[in-house]
Amino acid sequence: MTTPETPDKPKRPQQVYTLIIEVGRKTGDGLPDKAKGAALMCYASGVDEAEAVRETVAILKEADLAPLEVQGLGTLDERRKAGEEIDAEEEALMDRALQENSVIVAQMTPFFD
Repeated sequence: MTTPETPDKPKRPQQVYTLIIEVGRKTGDGLPDKAKGAALMCYASGVDEAEAVRETVAILKEADLAPLEVQGLGTLDERRKAGEEIDAEEEALMDRALQENSVIVAQMTPFFD
């Protein structure tokens, strides 16, 4: 008995999304002793923003961080259309995230009282 072949779904291209993730405290998180939490700016690849967020949150949890809130800033094109200036260093990090299909933490800002 043969089964009809399922047509291949077209592959959606990966894009890089800029995400700001707020993290709380957790034992072993590596944040400064007196910090109450931190904000991380990440570049994450995904076929859509939801996938980029899921992957980023999973990786941060594996790194003993406690993600609380995620804000999506969009793709490179979306950010440029919104009037943002993206410097060469930031664009290079985004390109690296795309090439490596990865999440790159570009900046961490701890929160103190």
